[in-house]
Amino acid sequence: MAVRDMVIFPDDRLRVKTTEVTKFDEKLEALVSDMFETMYFYEGIGLAAPQIGISKRLVVIDVADTDEQGNVLMRHPMTLVNPEIVEKYGEVESQEGCLSVPEIYEVVHRAERIKIKYYDVHGEEHIEEAEGLLAICMQHELDHLEGHLFIDYLGTFQRERIKKRLIKFKKEHLKQ
Repeated sequence: MAVRDMVIFPDDRLRVKTTEVTKFDEKLEALVSDMFETMYFYEGIGLAAPQIGISKRLVVIDVADTDEQGNVLMRHPMTLVNPEIVEKYGEVESQEGCLSVPEIYEVVHRAERIKIKYYDVHGEEHIEEAEGLLAICMQHELDHLEGHLFIDYLGTFQRERIKKRLIKFKKEHLKQ
């Protein structure tokens, strides 16, 4: 297992539509392990493969149960391979952030509940319904697989302001 480098906006790799996973093997399991380790290292609740530079339809999520201080009580790790939303219900506002758009939080409109079809790391199909934070997280991560970011739901002026802030952030905090 290894912590992978995070791809930070405005990197073009975040704008590429991903390809399907076709092999369910040890390499996929190792990639999933790296993705979970990376997500936990950066204190996220979801991570899509494009966020670590891999253009595959692969997402890991863990909307853990926490106490009032934010300490993790129980983890709920999920691996979504080739996921797709098959139904959406209602609408809700949520404040979102993203590991690839650090230190930025904005209100976004999402479906309140979703039905999702995906495969697990062994290639077995699952269909589930999700609501609340899990549904929001799933929608957010699946957007990454299409080359979309949560900031795409914002106005042009807001996106440009965020882009400038992140270019400055990358210069100050990351190796070029």
